[in-house]
Amino acid sequence: VQLQASGGGLVQAGDSLRLSCAASGRPFRDYDMAWFRQAPGKEREFVAAMRYRGGTTRYSDSVKGRFTISRDNAENMVYLQMNSLKPDDTAVYYCAAKPRVALSALGLHSSYDYWGQGTLVTVSS
Repeated sequence: VQLQASGGGLVQAGDSLRLSCAASGRPFRDYDMAWFRQAPGKEREFVAAMRYRGGTTRYSDSVKGRFTISRDNAENMVYLQMNSLKPDDTAVYYCAAKPRVALSALGLHSSYDYWGQGTLVTVSS
C-alpha cells in the first residue's frame, strides 16, 4: 500500500489543522492506521492510531483530548484533526499502515510496514 500525507503548514499556537493521508493499493479497510511524528533532533513518537474497522483508537498522552484520528474506508483516507496546537507539536507527521496490528502494539512504530513521506507542521508561539 502507498501512503501520501498532506495538510501540514505553519500555524500559530491555539490554531487547528487537519492532516490527511491517502492510501492506495490493497484494500484499505484491512489496515490499521496510525500517525507518528518526529521533531528535529528527537526520535519518532506515536501520536494516534485507529483499528482497521474503526472504533478502537489510541492516543499518546501528549495529544489526548486535542487530536482526533478518523478514517473513511470508502475513500481510502485517514485524518488527524489537531486542535489547540502547541509549539511542542511542531514536527514532521507521518501516517503508517499495517494489516491487523496487535492492540497492545498500536503505538509502536516497529509495528507498521508502510509509511507515508511525512508532512511538516510548524506551530509558532
